[in-house]
Amino acid sequence: MKKERLRGVNLGGWFSQVDCIEEKDPVGFPGLVPHIKTFLGVEDFKRIREAGFNHVRLPVDYFNLFETDDASKPSEEVFGLLDKALKEIQAADLDVILDLHKCPGHDFHLGCSTEQAFFADPAARKKTCDIWAYMAERYSGESRVMMELLNEPAGSDSKVWDKAKDEIFWAIRKHAPKNTIVVGSNKWNSAKEFEFLTPMDDDNAIYSFHTYTPVTFTHQGAAWIQDPFFHIERPWPGDYAPPQGDAETRLNVEYGKWDKARLQASIQNALDFRAKYDLPVSCNEFGVYVQVPRKYQLAWMRDFLDILREADVGFSYWNYKNLDFGLVSKGESLHNNLAQYNNPERLDKELMEMLARG
Repeated sequence: MKKERLRGVNLGGWFSQVDCIEEKDPVGFPGLVPHIKTFLGVEDFKRIREAGFNHVRLPVDYFNLFETDDASKPSEEVFGLLDKALKEIQAADLDVILDLHKCPGHDFHLGCSTEQAFFADPAARKKTCDIWAYMAERYSGESRVMMELLNEPAGSDSKVWDKAKDEIFWAIRKHAPKNTIVVGSNKWNSAKEFEFLTPMDDDNAIYSFHTYTPVTFTHQGAAWIQDPFFHIERPWPGDYAPPQGDAETRLNVEYGKWDKARLQASIQNALDFRAKYDLPVSCNEFGVYVQVPRKYQLAWMRDFLDILREADVGFSYWNYKNLDFGLVSKGESLHNNLAQYNNPERLDKELMEMLARG
């Protein structure tokens, strides 16, 4: 029997990227544990399920869960909150992808400017495997919990990540023999890098890519990107001029004519991988920065959801709450006056309904 196509949302900013939440309200930020206790809860999971989604992706940063940079001292208080979160999510009839968002020696955001130590340092990879061994054993009895190796590996050589992913995969599988494992491609989970991805000798895995293509459109105006090239208004579809001078990022800066056809072509390597090996693929992050002009934001979203539906590819939208892509925006002063949040719930109902139709 064919498994139901994944349709879900990310819960970023809860157990991961908490520093980004604090930066936007440093005075009102209550601290890590009170934040985790109050940021999301059962009403959110109920809303997500009732909208028609069937899973969530739950990113976690290792340093929020462990008191050292290895697995030797887990924080029982934070793991207790993670236990509770996983149980409440499943009680709402949602599957969960438990995603290691940052690991020792690897930060996907810093990877935009510098090579991460994880790829050259066996000790960092060993610590990552130990962290996963602990979490895999802890949650191996949760049949609805899937385990994702690492968010957006940002190595300069995809063949290096292809070997590293094997180390982490088997560390998880040793302790979680029955859980589905999610394996992503290199270069921020680029679909293009599926050309260099080799499948695991395991029939219980999903292969993941992310799509913010073209990043020059989806991240235009983003407050955290200083490069002036990203602070030019671009329509969707559109024809984008190339940057002047040297790029200030290791990201692939796409330009030229972009439309639905080119967007579809950008994920073709992942679809070819699926066809070649008869293995499931899923897009576990995608979205458009909420400050992009609304008609362009929705046009890109409509095109990409059409592409996923027609290709029968599952998805996890980035993001459910806050972090500049949220279906819900609370405490983000920059976005206070956006019309899509002008309701008591601060919920972008139009976009949530579009996503729920999948």
